[in-house]
Amino acid sequence: MKKNNYVYLLDGKIYINLTNLCTNDCVFCIRDIKDDVVGANLFLDSEKTDVEEVKKQLDEIKPEKYSEIVFCGYGEPILKLEELKIVAEYIKKKYPHLKTRINTNGQGNLIYKRNIVPELKGLIDSVSISFNGENKKVYDELSRPKLENAYESMKDFIKECVKEGIETTATIVTGYKNYKVDLDSCKKQIEEMGAKFRERPWLDNGY
Repeated sequence: MKKNNYVYLLDGKIYINLTNLCTNDCVFCIRDIKDDVVGANLFLDSEKTDVEEVKKQLDEIKPEKYSEIVFCGYGEPILKLEELKIVAEYIKKKYPHLKTRINTNGQGNLIYKRNIVPELKGLIDSVSISFNGENKKVYDELSRPKLENAYESMKDFIKECVKEGIETTATIVTGYKNYKVDLDSCKKQIEEMGAKFRERPWLDNGY
């Protein structure tokens, strides 16, 4: 077993797990339910990301056989922005056939206090952003953000990604306990921003 599982496979795609840190504490987060995804323990022993080890694990998985790679693990990948950009650039040079995606809470610009989206252009083909609720009240209840103005910032991040020509999808988790989200309102808001809407039914094992 590797010391840190930076790279794992799920549903025929390669996933990269850069951090366990997150600016949300979502009520439905898989890491509060279990320690692993398809047998890979995604809890890291250190937040000092070893970029060379990430590349090594990626090469060992033989990316030639896959079509997409997703930055997504037990934390918010954009919290490791510089490492993410280095790895994404490595992927684009060595495995240009691979489409790159980030699954994110969309708070990157709030975290870094600048618009980071232009830095992702050319390295990241698509983003999947957790929209989670039709208004701030519902979003805060489900996402439990640690930063002020997280909901507004997430929506701005969607607009910036669309503006930069990055394929943008905003998602809603449904079916978790008795939480109700107004899907029609979410869909309308998301599509008005130029993004795609996707419903993600909540599963007991998280995936």
